[in-house]
Amino acid sequence: MTHSKRVAGSGSRPLFLLLTLLASAFAVTAPQNAASHAAQTREHLRKAEEYLKANDPTSAAKEFDAVLALDPRNAEAYANLGVIAFFRHDYQNASRNFQKALEIDPSLAKTQALLGISRKRLGTPGARTLLEKSFPKLKDKQLRLQVGLELASLYDQQGDPGATASVMQSLVDLDPDNVEVLFMAERVYSELADGTLNKLAVLAPGSARMQQVIAERLVNDGDLKGAIDHYRKALRIDPQLRGVHFELGEAILESATGNAATETEAEKELALAVKVDGDTAKTECEFGRLALLQGRPDDALAFYQRADRLDPNEVQAQMGLAKLLLPENPQAAIKYLRMAVQSDPLNSAAHYRLAQAYNHLQMTELANQELRLFQEIKKTKDQVETLYHEMNRQPKPETDAVQDN
Repeated sequence: MTHSKRVAGSGSRPLFLLLTLLASAFAVTAPQNAASHAAQTREHLRKAEEYLKANDPTSAAKEFDAVLALDPRNAEAYANLGVIAFFRHDYQNASRNFQKALEIDPSLAKTQALLGISRKRLGTPGARTLLEKSFPKLKDKQLRLQVGLELASLYDQQGDPGATASVMQSLVDLDPDNVEVLFMAERVYSELADGTLNKLAVLAPGSARMQQVIAERLVNDGDLKGAIDHYRKALRIDPQLRGVHFELGEAILESATGNAATETEAEKELALAVKVDGDTAKTECEFGRLALLQGRPDDALAFYQRADRLDPNEVQAQMGLAKLLLPENPQAAIKYLRMAVQSDPLNSAAHYRLAQAYNHLQMTELANQELRLFQEIKKTKDQVETLYHEMNRQPKPETDAVQDN
């Protein structure tokens, strides 16, 4: 009986082919599944964004949960779930989700910032480090403001006034018209000033600098006579004390009302200021003001011109030059007044004189515009002055103030 020969291994060929086909099928299916998951993830993220725009965070959260079911390492989903919890004041869940997002992607500055705020609200460790790291990286203005305020509050609680003041200065620069920022900055600066004054009073109560500080406080309170007395006490202790001769001369000149002896005394102090401190634009401006009081307009013009050369941004020099040039050369006065307004947009005197200069040149529309600005600013400053009186304080006098006539 003849038996047909079998080729060695031929019986395994169908199994080999099956395994090959299965391997090929898995090779095709795996990318297809990955592509399908990616597409589903994108769709869930798209839906979540729509729900957030529709102010439906609950539905959005479900979509982000669906994203994580498909992709457990999706930092975006964790970060957004954290945001939803954050705005619900659920800082525990917010922290948990923000932490997971950062473990996946440590570069998320916004997430880092919100985790810092959440930890601060919970009183858990690490808030300060997170806020400090994220603050300089943030581009979103509102979040940067919030993080800055939180960080300043934290520094304040921890008794670090220098760091608090530094952050507040950054926030004032970022948003100079923000009421919350201005309120906190005023409080921080006042506390820092009071703390510094207290330390100075303890360390050197009889020093010349202590007398100078007292004099400056009295000037701010409108007590020029008391201020002058304390400036003189400071100079009796240290005749070479920098800055005091100028401040004393300024106070004397401010209190002079046509008294020749007082004006002479002011001039003497200003001359001593030049010897001790060197010449400055502000000193030249005071010499110019004194010359005007003494009826020497040509000398005043020379002083203001020298001040302008020393510091082209000195508003008092610009105002003095404009005042002297206005009658004969209104065009030149306008140049200086525009510079003054650019340097100090809330200088009502500059707007008033600019209106006068435009009237000289029959530029009625511009004159009326400046006059309206003058009236609006003056009204606002009158309100500020009322508030200062309620606080028993004296507002800082405006450069070359004019009367509304």
